[in-house]
Amino acid sequence: MPEPATSVVVRKHTLATRWMHWLNFPFLAVMVWSGLAIYWADTDADGSHFHQVYRIGIGSWTLVRFFPDWFFNHLGMQFGLAKGLSYHFALMWLFVLNGIVYAIYLAFSGEWRWLLPERGTLRAAWLVLLHDLHVRRDMPLAEKYNGAQRIAYTLIILIAAAEVVTGLAIYKPAQLGWLTHLLGGYQSAKWMHFWLMMAIVGFFVIHVVQVMLAGWSNFQSMVTGLGAVPVEAEKSEVAP
Repeated sequence: MPEPATSVVVRKHTLATRWMHWLNFPFLAVMVWSGLAIYWADTDADGSHFHQVYRIGIGSWTLVRFFPDWFFNHLGMQFGLAKGLSYHFALMWLFVLNGIVYAIYLAFSGEWRWLLPERGTLRAAWLVLLHDLHVRRDMPLAEKYNGAQRIAYTLIILIAAAEVVTGLAIYKPAQLGWLTHLLGGYQSAKWMHFWLMMAIVGFFVIHVVQVMLAGWSNFQSMVTGLGAVPVEAEKSEVAP
């Protein structure tokens, strides 16, 4: 007799989820590029591009400085401030619109049930971490997203929202003075905006690595919407 199937193909991602997921890639890519062009013009008092905002250190001691002159020279991004500003502001509204539509979709479609952390999420995320570190052999069963994914995806949504808020504070510091003041002033808002973007870039890198480690099927599910899940998980999953 044939052995019982250990996995089954289900619809994992809706068309709306896939479209809004993939739209974020070109939006963020252009915004990071244009943001670098804007950072190029943000010089210190001595005219150098070793900004105090874009560094890791304590007090006057600096461990790492971001974006020295050779970085911009190598990418050919010098004197691209006007172009960087125009692209950044244009893509900002598309990114915000995509985020608003996604938030509305999550609320009305019920997709938030699969995304937001719930009771037991922290424990499940810990087990996923142990599995990724090869300390635990088996991956804990999950429905659409495991515990680590629920936490990571929820955090990245909050980080993206905070990125928009800090961006508005430095985009319109006069008209939105109350918001800039609430964030601790212009320099503070700029600092937050930069490091929130670094967090988004870091998430993207880790996300791509995790997708590669998970295999082709995981990537394919975000393209076609279909993916294989263990039979045990499928029994408790309600496909969207």
